Amino acid sequence: MKTKKDIIIGFILGIISTCIGFILYILIFSKYGIEDTIRQALQFKFLDKLVSLGALLNLVPFFLFLNKKQDNKAKGVLIATVIIGLILIINRL
Repeated sequence: MKTKKDIIIGFILGIISTCIGFILYILIFSKYGIEDTIRQALQFKFLDKLVSLGALLNLVPFFLFLNKKQDNKAKGVLIATVIIGLILIINRL
Protein backbone atom coordinates (compact mmCIF):
# COMPACT_ATOMS: atom_id res chain seq x y z
CA MET A 1 0.00 0.00 0.00
CA LYS A 2 2.88 2.35 0.75
CA THR A 3 4.32 1.91 -2.72
CA LYS A 4 1.08 3.09 -4.37
CA LYS A 5 0.98 6.08 -2.05
CA ASP A 6 4.59 6.96 -2.89
CA ILE A 7 3.94 6.68 -6.63
CA ILE A 8 0.86 8.92 -6.31
CA ILE A 9 2.86 11.48 -4.31
CA GLY A 10 5.58 11.46 -6.97
CA PHE A 11 2.98 11.78 -9.73
CA ILE A 12 1.33 14.78 -8.06
CA LEU A 13 4.72 16.42 -7.47
CA GLY A 14 5.59 15.82 -11.13
CA ILE A 15 2.43 17.58 -12.28
CA ILE A 16 2.93 20.44 -9.80
CA SER A 17 6.58 20.93 -10.75
CA THR A 18 5.62 21.04 -14.43
CA CYS A 19 3.08 23.79 -13.70
CA ILE A 20 5.62 25.70 -11.61
CA GLY A 21 8.27 25.32 -14.33
CA PHE A 22 5.79 26.51 -16.96
CA ILE A 23 4.94 29.63 -14.95
CA LEU A 24 8.58 30.31 -14.03
CA TYR A 25 9.62 30.05 -17.67
CA ILE A 26 6.96 32.57 -18.66
CA LEU A 27 7.87 34.95 -15.82
CA ILE A 28 11.60 34.82 -16.55
CA PHE A 29 11.70 34.80 -20.34
CA SER A 30 8.51 36.48 -21.53
CA LYS A 31 8.05 40.20 -22.00
CA TYR A 32 4.33 39.81 -21.42
CA GLY A 33 2.27 38.61 -18.47
CA ILE A 34 1.17 35.05 -17.88
CA GLU A 35 -2.29 35.54 -19.42
CA ASP A 36 -0.99 37.32 -22.52
CA THR A 37 1.73 34.73 -23.06
CA ILE A 38 -0.73 31.84 -22.78
CA ARG A 39 -3.15 33.61 -25.12
CA GLN A 40 -0.38 34.12 -27.69
CA ALA A 41 0.82 30.55 -27.22
CA LEU A 42 -2.66 29.26 -28.00
CA GLN A 43 -3.03 31.61 -30.95
CA PHE A 44 0.34 30.79 -32.52
CA LYS A 45 0.30 27.12 -31.42
CA PHE A 46 3.44 26.98 -29.29
CA LEU A 47 1.81 26.15 -25.96
CA ASP A 48 3.15 22.60 -26.16
CA LYS A 49 6.69 23.92 -26.39
CA LEU A 50 6.18 26.03 -23.25
CA VAL A 51 4.78 23.06 -21.35
CA SER A 52 7.75 20.94 -22.50
CA LEU A 53 10.17 23.54 -21.18
CA GLY A 54 8.22 23.66 -17.93
CA ALA A 55 8.50 19.88 -17.64
CA LEU A 56 12.28 20.22 -17.44
CA LEU A 57 11.77 21.22 -13.81
CA ASN A 58 10.73 17.59 -13.17
CA LEU A 59 14.42 16.72 -13.21
CA VAL A 60 14.83 18.32 -9.78
CA PRO A 61 12.37 16.13 -7.82
CA PHE A 62 13.27 13.08 -9.91
CA PHE A 63 16.97 13.18 -9.03
CA LEU A 64 16.23 14.34 -5.49
CA PHE A 65 14.08 11.26 -4.92
CA LEU A 66 16.69 9.01 -6.52
CA ASN A 67 19.43 10.38 -4.28
CA LYS A 68 17.25 9.84 -1.20
CA LYS A 69 16.58 6.23 -2.31
CA GLN A 70 12.86 6.96 -2.73
CA ASP A 71 12.54 5.08 -5.98
CA ASN A 72 8.73 4.86 -5.99
CA LYS A 73 8.34 8.63 -5.71
CA ALA A 74 10.87 9.04 -8.54
CA LYS A 75 8.82 6.54 -10.51
CA GLY A 76 5.73 8.70 -9.97
CA VAL A 77 7.54 11.80 -11.25
CA LEU A 78 8.68 9.81 -14.28
CA ILE A 79 5.13 8.58 -14.94
CA ALA A 80 3.83 12.17 -14.77
CA THR A 81 6.51 13.31 -17.21
CA VAL A 82 5.74 10.51 -19.65
CA ILE A 83 1.99 11.19 -19.50
CA ILE A 84 2.57 14.91 -20.10
CA GLY A 85 4.82 14.02 -23.05
CA LEU A 86 2.21 11.66 -24.51
CA ILE A 87 -0.50 14.30 -24.16
CA LEU A 88 1.73 16.80 -25.95
CA ILE A 89 2.49 14.35 -28.76
CA ILE A 90 -1.19 13.45 -29.22
CA ASN A 91 -2.11 17.14 -29.15
CA ARG A 92 0.48 17.81 -31.83
CA LEU A 93 -1.11 15.31 -34.25
